[in-house]
Amino acid sequence: MCGNKGNKIMLSLLGLFLLLQTGCTHSPDDNRLQIVSSITPLSYFAERIGGRYVSVSVMVPPGGDPHSYEPKPSQLVMLSHAILFIKAGSGIEFELDWMPRILSLNPGLRICDASAGATLLPMPKGERAEDADMYHEEHREHHRHGNKDPHFWLSPANAVTIVRNIAKALESEDPAHSKEYRANASRLEEELRALDREIQEKISGVTLRKFLVFHPAWGYFAHDYGLEQIAVEAEGKSLTPGQMRHVIDTAKKNGIRVVFISPQFNAQQAGAIAKAIGGKIHSVDPLASDYQDNLRRTTELFVKAGNE
Repeated sequence: MCGNKGNKIMLSLLGLFLLLQTGCTHSPDDNRLQIVSSITPLSYFAERIGGRYVSVSVMVPPGGDPHSYEPKPSQLVMLSHAILFIKAGSGIEFELDWMPRILSLNPGLRICDASAGATLLPMPKGERAEDADMYHEEHREHHRHGNKDPHFWLSPANAVTIVRNIAKALESEDPAHSKEYRANASRLEEELRALDREIQEKISGVTLRKFLVFHPAWGYFAHDYGLEQIAVEAEGKSLTPGQMRHVIDTAKKNGIRVVFISPQFNAQQAGAIAKAIGGKIHSVDPLASDYQDNLRRTTELFVKAGNE
């Protein structure tokens, strides 16, 4: 993704800059712990647990695609002030491509693996494949994460695991405030368990339990609540006319009239599918900043689509 000569020169210059730093763990004008997360949902958990003692920055900004995002030089410089990097650890391309470089620029940076202890699900093959074996190989090459679904945070049960991992990391880096971190984490865990029960209750009465989603981000959500995700595309790749027909036929066969899309991806082909099935498009964001409100909104949309 970023192996050209220009980027190597940029990284070398940034490496020289970081060597001139004195190993500081705070920015010059901020006494809070400087935390960096790879994606926005992880920053939500870090901010809730760390409270007033942390300042959290995100590498992949809202609207950015973690499958292909390349950080700006200013973001890499920002890492020189960070004490902790929170990664998903589930096979996101951004992390696979950039973590070795980030650590080479800041060897003292501590890493929190948010997915430690979570069970990762297989990546769905998707409805777009006319040749399943070819799709499987293509998807494995693109993801390079052992063919596991990286979107594990979209399960409230997994979110509890994330909370525990981040709380443990913060306590380790800042034991003076461990009591506050534990209390914040405990409150957040209770909220997430309540959210899980709330979603379970709302989903339980859904009639149509299959949903069509362009980007296959909602496999953990579907797994938790007895739904079936039918994934259309392989990470942003355009569908051929034959694949489009296959998706449309699948949707019609299953009585599906809604196509769910992620705002990080082009909606043009999803719109064509929706038109062909006499349905509509709804946007559901796997990377929204307010984790709990986002899952509530997504639940309402899945319930509405499943009962139409």
